[in-house]
Amino acid sequence: MIYYVSAGNHAGRGTKEDPFGTIRQAADIALPGDEVIVLPGIYREAVDPKHAGTKEAPIVYRSSEKGGAVITGAERITGWEKVPGEDGVWKVCVPNSLFTDRNPFTTPVSGDWFIIYYPAHTGDVFLNGKSLYEVTDYEKVAHPVTYAPSWDPEFTLYTWYTAQDEEKDMTILYANFHEYDPNTENVEISVRKSCFYPEQEGISYITLSGFTICQAATQWAPPTAYQEGMVGPHWSKGWVIEDCELFESKCSGISLGKYYQPYDQNRWSEKKFKDGAQTQRDVVLAAWREGWSGNRVGSHIVRRCHIHDCGQTGICGFMGGIFSLIEDNHIHHINNKQNLAGAEIAGIKMHAAIDVIFRRNHIHHCTRGMWLDWQAQGTRVTQNLMHDNTVPFPHLRTAQADNVLGEDIWLEVSHGPTLIDNNLLLSTRSMRISAQGAALVHNLIAGSFAAVGRGTDNGAPNVPSPRYTPYHLPHSTDIAGFMTFLHGDMRFYHNIFVQQEKDPYLESRIEELKNDQWDDGNLTCGISIYDDYPTRTEWEAMFEGYCGEGSVRTDRYYLPLPVWAEGNLYFNGAKPWKKETDAIEDRENTITLQVVSEDGKWRLATNLYDHLPDLKLPALSTEDLGEAFEPEARFENPDGTSIRFDTDYHGASAKKRIPGPFII
Repeated sequence: MIYYVSAGNHAGRGTKEDPFGTIRQAADIALPGDEVIVLPGIYREAVDPKHAGTKEAPIVYRSSEKGGAVITGAERITGWEKVPGEDGVWKVCVPNSLFTDRNPFTTPVSGDWFIIYYPAHTGDVFLNGKSLYEVTDYEKVAHPVTYAPSWDPEFTLYTWYTAQDEEKDMTILYANFHEYDPNTENVEISVRKSCFYPEQEGISYITLSGFTICQAATQWAPPTAYQEGMVGPHWSKGWVIEDCELFESKCSGISLGKYYQPYDQNRWSEKKFKDGAQTQRDVVLAAWREGWSGNRVGSHIVRRCHIHDCGQTGICGFMGGIFSLIEDNHIHHINNKQNLAGAEIAGIKMHAAIDVIFRRNHIHHCTRGMWLDWQAQGTRVTQNLMHDNTVPFPHLRTAQADNVLGEDIWLEVSHGPTLIDNNLLLSTRSMRISAQGAALVHNLIAGSFAAVGRGTDNGAPNVPSPRYTPYHLPHSTDIAGFMTFLHGDMRFYHNIFVQQEKDPYLESRIEELKNDQWDDGNLTCGISIYDDYPTRTEWEAMFEGYCGEGSVRTDRYYLPLPVWAEGNLYFNGAKPWKKETDAIEDRENTITLQVVSEDGKWRLATNLYDHLPDLKLPALSTEDLGEAFEPEARFENPDGTSIRFDTDYHGASAKKRIPGPFII
């Protein structure tokens, strides 16, 4: 059955000649195999699909014209009155009956790992589609001051403030629109917490294709709470979200994550007595007991989406995103307002990305590009372009921004195997590696590795506080064990490292961070940061002659794990591992790298390939990488087959390859 929807035709019957007026009308009745064709228009609604499709017969929701059907969580507001004696300041009163699920102007952003710099609300005021900056009192609307941490400081002078008229049951909004008249411009406020999101779990096999989706009043999405998103499958299986543009979600654009566990809803911040890592372990085990598996959730596809200008993440998820494919997405300008702070912020923030493949994504100008946290097992990051994901820009050099320096990828408290291959990692800091069990193969790396050997404890200043995180049976959610971190267990094969000019401000922070438990601030490109780690031979020698010594005390089980490095190239002073026997350093030529946007296309402008040595190496495979130590699992495809690294960033293949992501 094919249903048709055209905005405003509320008496329709869903036929092509007489379409429904809302998408929700179709979502209430669509069954497996049905398709809902949505004509161009603005749909101010929260679509709550009632029925699941099947793997063989999904329910498809499709915009008839790519980007033409707009699902928005906002309502247009007119009737603004100018405040006498104040330049650019306007006031409006909105009846609270407008808010059908919750009032976003009385709902604070809150949750575990959220840092409250000021009491932000989930609501927003939008001027021509762009959110203004919330402030804490009327005076800051009448006399706004530039907010330095923002990546767009000039626009921070466009401010709003909210209050309640309890007697009249109304929300009062004050806003400074400066030169704009809100009654002639498109001024909207967010009123709904989601745009396309089932209220019930298990609404599986839905395809959402070609929509513009924006302006939802989403709540903070930590791993220890129900993770809201502007769009999401809500603990189901087999969704396809494709060719959509998503922007201006207060917190997260797409959530592939966690369901509601009433006994574990922000328990760290609510009950306070258990540490956050302990409550998260409880969450994982409870979900496992309650049936968390690939039979029930995950196996989603998010592809060719344009995701930008969200406050917390472009894509987030914990446990619900297992076995998924996230490919060909353009994700940028996430958390640029810098009005939300805390952990859980990145272009993509995924916990438990078991057998998830992230490929051919372009991620840039985010507070952090990609954050793979806990249980990144069987995870592959391949053929991605990442750049400009390190703060600070000149206007970010403030106390708040200093809490997060940012990088292309943060790999945190995971035991692997995590495979990172054929990527361009071009930010000042390429990776933060507070984890083990990873392999980096055929990457172009222009930034540093930070936090090596750090960041795996909870940070108690005076007592040990190791974080024990789960590892799983290969290609499964079944938990094999919990363990803290020895560090190392890292492989670096056939990469190119290019040292960039070091930012003087970031250099000044290295001394400040030298004793920090979370981040060493390292800016030196290359793998010299692993100089003190053993080779496999050195590590094995510690166990020679050991035949079961009973209770003999030994440190061997708690020392760093080995590192492997072969076939890497180093330019501009990037530094190899001191135990690397075949490293090639070019100390004569100066390599330039610049990502350039021209006519909507991006390219790498570089002289690197004028100076590569004549070096072609046999293509590596899974068998060359061995096993991640703790889970004793191979770096392989989700189906258990071997990977052969004979395919480059563009998809070209060759039996022999030069180091780096390209075949030339």
